[in-house]
Amino acid sequence: MSEMRMQEFVARENAGGLQVEARAPFAVPTEPQVSENAAKPIGYVVEIAGSSSAIALDLTRLEECAEDGDPSIALSGKVGSQIKIRVGNAWLLASVRTQRQDTSVGGGIVAQIDFLGEGEEERLTGRIYGFRRGVTRFPVPGALVYPATSSDLRQIYASDGRTNISVGTVFPTRDIRAGIYVDALLGKHFALLGSTGTGKSTAAALILHRICEMAPSGHIVMIDPHGEYSSAFKTTGQLLDVSNLQMPYWLMNFEEHCEVFITTKGADRQLDLDILGKCLLAARSKNRLAEQIGKITVDSPIPYLLSDLLIILQNEMGRLDKGTNSIPYMRLKTKIEEVRGDPRYQFMFSGMLVGDTMAEFISKVFRMPSNGKPISIIDVSGVPSEITATVVAVLSRLVFDYAIWSRDEETRPVLLVCEEAHRYVPNEKNSDGSSVGRILSRIAKEGRKYGVSLGLITQRPSDLAESVLSQCGTII
Repeated sequence: MSEMRMQEFVARENAGGLQVEARAPFAVPTEPQVSENAAKPIGYVVEIAGSSSAIALDLTRLEECAEDGDPSIALSGKVGSQIKIRVGNAWLLASVRTQRQDTSVGGGIVAQIDFLGEGEEERLTGRIYGFRRGVTRFPVPGALVYPATSSDLRQIYASDGRTNISVGTVFPTRDIRAGIYVDALLGKHFALLGSTGTGKSTAAALILHRICEMAPSGHIVMIDPHGEYSSAFKTTGQLLDVSNLQMPYWLMNFEEHCEVFITTKGADRQLDLDILGKCLLAARSKNRLAEQIGKITVDSPIPYLLSDLLIILQNEMGRLDKGTNSIPYMRLKTKIEEVRGDPRYQFMFSGMLVGDTMAEFISKVFRMPSNGKPISIIDVSGVPSEITATVVAVLSRLVFDYAIWSRDEETRPVLLVCEEAHRYVPNEKNSDGSSVGRILSRIAKEGRKYGVSLGLITQRPSDLAESVLSQCGTII
């Protein structure tokens, strides 16, 4: 901004009876010295819109501010920094999102800003107080833009008394605590996005550690596809992998059974689905629990023996007429025998797991009781890739089903965190219609009603389902 243009705006404000000099200092009284740069404009508003607005910045003033001892003022006008604009007797705080050169405006730089909120000005000290998110009054084009001070940032990021966790300090300061409100984070789901190597896993581990410290009796389930979180939660979490997960196969519903046992496509697939559904229901019905419950379905979590399922398949095949094709039965029988005999699948399809109960498995995985270890790290790196999505689907569905089943009992909120979330809930373009995508989408849309929170971590947010990402109230 040229010196003449800046003087013009200062003169305009002075003409209205507001002295620029009279508004300084802005810092809190405890600070020994107030920067002169805090009282001098660095630009003016060019355009105002509801979503994003534009300001013109004076390069000379930015260079002056860069030498300031206040780290917040030193970064004024740069991408990621905060600025403030007066509206009546209040200040609007905004964050600089982009910059570009534009010789058509005074100063030569145009920046896009996003409004953070507003706060009142204490006339005697100039400090901002009562900061609140959201904007009720917008400035007009031509309004002067000032650098935000560290004192201003302290007000912006001050806690209002709600339960929160500390995750670091506010850049560029070193003493202003950065906190996250727990209810807002978990009540409306959250997503942690970033490219490879930017610290997503470190940030996720920090946030989960803080939640565990705050709620040692909580219930957190982390799906870890690379085995990178085990070392971070050795003392505070239950570490589960293929060696000790022991997830009973009979917990799968019919759709999940089909993903494991049926490999055909087209018309043959529908025939296989019909055969598996009929035989699976017969196998579940052989359990005495089925007699006690009465009417059951193929989705009912009733234990059954794989050997019973194979015998039923064999018997059904024996009842076929000579002209009926037995290939679908043989195909299913061969696949089930293959899975049962493969040592890679023993964590799920071992015959020893038929005696386990759902209560035992839920208690182990959901940490009920937590016994000082409120988080379960489910390391699925050793799970065969063919069934990884199905394993995640079963775990996710159990989280949601448990929340629905226990809604009339004491509330026990559960946080489900998925690393590499784009694998399980891909966008419409990459979707394969898997069960895991459907259950995670349902948790994103309905989970908060039942006390289920969802945390998604991904390095490829563009590949994540838009409908799921849009449900995340906090994006880091």
